[in-house]
Amino acid sequence: MSAIHLDATEATDAPERLRDWLDGFRRVFVLTGAGISTGSGIPDYRDTDGAWKRPAPVTWQAFTGDPAIYRRYWARSFVGWPRFSAARPNAAHRALAALGRDGPVATLLTQNVDGLHEIAGSRAVIDLHGRLDRVVCLGCGDAMPREALQPRLAADNPGWHPGAAAMAPDGDADIAVEAEAAFVPPTCYRCGGLLKPDVVFFGENVPRARVQAAQAALAASDAMLVVGSSLMVYSGFRFAKMAADAGLPLAILNRGITRADALATLRLDAEIGRTLGALTA
Repeated sequence: MSAIHLDATEATDAPERLRDWLDGFRRVFVLTGAGISTGSGIPDYRDTDGAWKRPAPVTWQAFTGDPAIYRRYWARSFVGWPRFSAARPNAAHRALAALGRDGPVATLLTQNVDGLHEIAGSRAVIDLHGRLDRVVCLGCGDAMPREALQPRLAADNPGWHPGAAAMAPDGDADIAVEAEAAFVPPTCYRCGGLLKPDVVFFGENVPRARVQAAQAALAASDAMLVVGSSLMVYSGFRFAKMAADAGLPLAILNRGITRADALATLRLDAEIGRTLGALTA
């Protein structure tokens, strides 16, 4: 399988190349990652070399086993949530929604937890890693909208101040260590259990039914497009590998390297919003 590679100097041709590629298929399976939401003001985790820009996200084991980590997570989430929840779809989200209505995009699998594809109007969306706008109790299974938890956190922490704060990926925020230690984290009103955003943490398995739905959608497609993901996390990379193993053409639109570059039949290193937006302009 020979790949066509475009470097940054050729990026002006990216919309035309991608349009020509998409025109050859009836059902395209799309996988998106953090790079598609940076245009909506949500930071990503990795640089163009695929390396971490910041410490890795909290793990399932630490969140559930260390009270200090649990407190730290919710203190930072309390600060980061308002800006995260205010994010709106950008040109790339809107273009993929349009290509789902009037073009070849059949299924959209996203590694993001921001819900922006659904807000933009995409219909056949599989949220591989869940959604941050929902909270579940690990004790009794009770669930609530994340928005409903925010006033509870405020009421439990009167006079609390985070210090200087900066937005981080996935509704997180960088705040003063002293503020983290002083925060009162939430527990379930029903059973007193730990509350967790309804997302897949590092060290936690993606629900089997979700993986199976994505695998079935990929099997029913005749090509795969990756947008804005380095695919360094195996939960996403495995779908690119499945596509390649099945002989499906694989296109990648991403700033910087990806784990699946050697598998791609078309590789575009170009600005995502501008490239996708041009397809439906």
